Amino acid sequence: MQSVTPFSSLRDEQERMSTLLALMKEEQLHLVAAEIDAITEITTRKTALVGQLSQLAAQRHQALAAAGFAAAEQGMDGWLAQAGNPEAAALWAELLATTREAKEQNRLNSLLVNKHMLHTQGALNAVRPPAQSGNFYGPSGQATSNTVSRRVVIG
Repeated sequence: MQSVTPFSSLRDEQERMSTLLALMKEEQLHLVAAEIDAITEITTRKTALVGQLSQLAAQRHQALAAAGFAAAEQGMDGWLAQAGNPEAAALWAELLATTREAKEQNRLNSLLVNKHMLHTQGALNAVRPPAQSGNFYGPSGQATSNTVSRRVVIG
């Protein structure tokens, strides 16, 4: 039986992080093109990947704790120094770089989402009637409304 080490699931973690990054780049293309239906489908796939990444990180943390290291990202440095495994060190560095790139991609996508939300809010505000100015009754004592009366001339 093979023992579980922090390296055991590192390759799977890197592959899923790379897949997540690719999805986020695809999402950006759909955000730029305002293809909302495609974004909904990508969000479902991203959510599943994030769940898998969380499970893999938890496995790595458990393996680190079992090996006597901090059950967190910081524990990997100590484990890598002790393990002396260049493949593991390279894969860890690659995972960290991919994760940083994914965080930046997420930041950019968030800016695009906010831009769409502002545009949508502006469009909604344009079709809403203007807010009342606080004058609820006119000089005659009658209630005022924001509706514009239109006179129709027949004949």
